[in-house]
This record gives sequence, C-alpha cells and structure tokens, in this order.
Amino acid sequence: MNVSGPSHVHSAHGVNAPHTLRGPHRPTSAAPQTVDKLEISEAARAASQSTGVRSDLVARIRSEIASGSYETPQKIDSAVERLLDQLG
Repeated sequence: MNVSGPSHVHSAHGVNAPHTLRGPHRPTSAAPQTVDKLEISEAARAASQSTGVRSDLVARIRSEIASGSYETPQKIDSAVERLLDQLG
C-alpha cells in the first residue's frame, strides 16, 4: 500500500435538499386498455344444457358401492382398456 499524504484526500461535499415534484404528476401516455375474453367450447355448452343427473343410475351405483359389489374384475378391465385406448 502506498500512502502519498493528505493532499489526495477529497474534501466533504455539501448536502443538497431532496428533489420534489412540481405540480401533479401526469403520465405522458395512457396505459393501453386490456379486454378480458372468454370462450366456451361446444362440449361445455352441451354439458350446461344437459337434462341433469340420472338419479336412478346414481342410486344404483351408490347401492353397489355400499354393498361392496361395484368394483368387479370385469369393470376394472373395461376401465383399464378405455384408459389405454385414450392414451394411444
């Protein structure tokens, strides 16, 4: 380290007042307006217009689930086949 003496030390600088805005701040240009958009598919429209729940089918399936007879090997095989067909 090389010390050259006090001649290379800078003097203190003055403190300036904070900068303030003059008048109300107005943006130079308006931000672009965005518009939300919603598209409903034909499948969603059809589902919303369906006749409702087939309560007889729901009651039968609930009964089968409660009795433990709903999940049969045939139903599981059928579900697996449909899943594999959908996956390709």
